Amino acid sequence: MVSRVAESVGVSSDYAASRDPTMAWERRRYKKSCHFDTLQQNFGENPCPEGHCRWVTISDTHGKHRALSENNMLPDGDVLLHAGDLTNVGEVKQISDFCDWMSELTQYKHKIVIAGNHDLTLDEDSYYPELCKRFHFGKRKNDEEARRLMRTSPHFTYLEDATVENIFGYNVYGSPWQPEFCNWAFNLKRGAECDKIWDKIPTETDILLTHGPPLGYGDLCLPGKHRAGCLELLNQIEGRIKPLVHVFGHVHEGYGVTTNRVTTFINASTCTLQYRPMNKPTVFDLPVKSNESVE
Repeated sequence: MVSRVAESVGVSSDYAASRDPTMAWERRRYKKSCHFDTLQQNFGENPCPEGHCRWVTISDTHGKHRALSENNMLPDGDVLLHAGDLTNVGEVKQISDFCDWMSELTQYKHKIVIAGNHDLTLDEDSYYPELCKRFHFGKRKNDEEARRLMRTSPHFTYLEDATVENIFGYNVYGSPWQPEFCNWAFNLKRGAECDKIWDKIPTETDILLTHGPPLGYGDLCLPGKHRAGCLELLNQIEGRIKPLVHVFGHVHEGYGVTTNRVTTFINASTCTLQYRPMNKPTVFDLPVKSNESVE
């Protein structure tokens, strides 16, 4: 059974195409309605225009978040977005230090964070016993404390399939999921299971924050040059949600900015393919649409 969104953008009458995202993207590329442009990244070197708010994006810091501060890589801004994989394998010590680090980033009025597939202890439904057995040799970490730290921190907003509204007039939705990837955290089977999760994203979403990329945009894996993005997520974005900006990570080598001429797609991966925190945060500026003042 195909979703109404899939029907509206003319994809296959079932979810078979999802099983081979590389082939699915090659087929879409021949359609006149499929647009793909690479954009020059904004690293915040120029001042934010008057009447605008500045959004700074990072992802996939993998416990090396402090390198961003130590190397003066973080530009000033009004909102900081982190698209998940803040740890290596869900270490509580790294989560605690991440929360402490976020408390030090006082240059941002708002900080919004989601989890990713490496943040094992934050996946309440899958960590114990499945992920614990595979990654922690069956020795259970304090996953309850890990989730408590993230969910109760006063220094940032942690989103897990939820929206934070009216950030300078914009609604931000965050979700940690991606199509199944080597039995890590927050995994979904491609097809209907993914579609069910993406159906939760409100149509009124302006800024979409997910860990995994959509099909075709910032999702090309090296050296094999295969696609890891989600076809159902792309269908929902193009057919229903149409956000201004979609921020994600997960595929480190997909770092960069692309667009379909409606949505700007930012792969904000901080770590390279070799897990070195060398990629600069990407910035975007939007007009302020509320009475909230910028710093």
